[in-house]
Amino acid sequence: MNRNAPVGIFDSGIGGLTVAKAINDVLPNEQIIYFGDTAHFPYGDKAAYSIKHYSALISEFLLKKGCKAIIIACNTASSVASKPLVKLLPEGFQLLNVIDPVARYVADHHSKNKVGVIATKGTIGSRIYPKSIKSIDDSIEVTSLATPLLAPMIEEGFFNNTISKTVIAEYLNKKNIKDVEALILGCTHYPLIEREVQEFYASNNREVEIINSANVVATSVQKALQESRLLSDRPNNNHHFYVSDYTKSFEKSTKFFFGDELKLEKMDLWK
Repeated sequence: MNRNAPVGIFDSGIGGLTVAKAINDVLPNEQIIYFGDTAHFPYGDKAAYSIKHYSALISEFLLKKGCKAIIIACNTASSVASKPLVKLLPEGFQLLNVIDPVARYVADHHSKNKVGVIATKGTIGSRIYPKSIKSIDDSIEVTSLATPLLAPMIEEGFFNNTISKTVIAEYLNKKNIKDVEALILGCTHYPLIEREVQEFYASNNREVEIINSANVVATSVQKALQESRLLSDRPNNNHHFYVSDYTKSFEKSTKFFFGDELKLEKMDLWK
């Protein structure tokens, strides 16, 4: 495997850009090829077989682009498509998801604590976070809350405003996650509202660690590539971004994270 080959990342929309940006910050030599499946956003309310199908086609596309590793930058896809993709990809290929690194982080830092998870209906329904965390440390109490309005709200650019603050407060005031010591942002869209979540707890005089999955995942990607001797040894910021359906919000978000000089191309994998 060529160590200077690109890293592939995919998500249903702009959320995975938080992971891509975090990876770019930690590994500035790595070239990124990103696929945003905006035509099928959001994955959180899709059937499992549909998500597996979309994930397989996108992964095949990234393989054809010569990617040395693929990161599933979507919690819902990570929960239902990781195992099928392992069978689809070449043996030993680096396939990483956004759930396993976070589960490990929580087990390392929050033993015997109560930890909350907010995510899409699909991720919460799969119970992937409680299963993954408690399989490592059964002393951790994990409580979950589906927050279906957040990802579409963020995808449309509604964050850091009155609307987002109202919606966030409505969710975070729910009884089952009110007394947590840590809160997992269980959707890759949610780091975009991390500051608002922190402000909510600060205004209520609560000290809660907000676990930003993008940063945790970026560190795990760095470790995985290093252990596999696949870290790029030369600078390459010739990133390429693909979408299954062009949206202004995706282009705006991509430029926000990676600047105006970027390649954004519509790619219909379902023809």
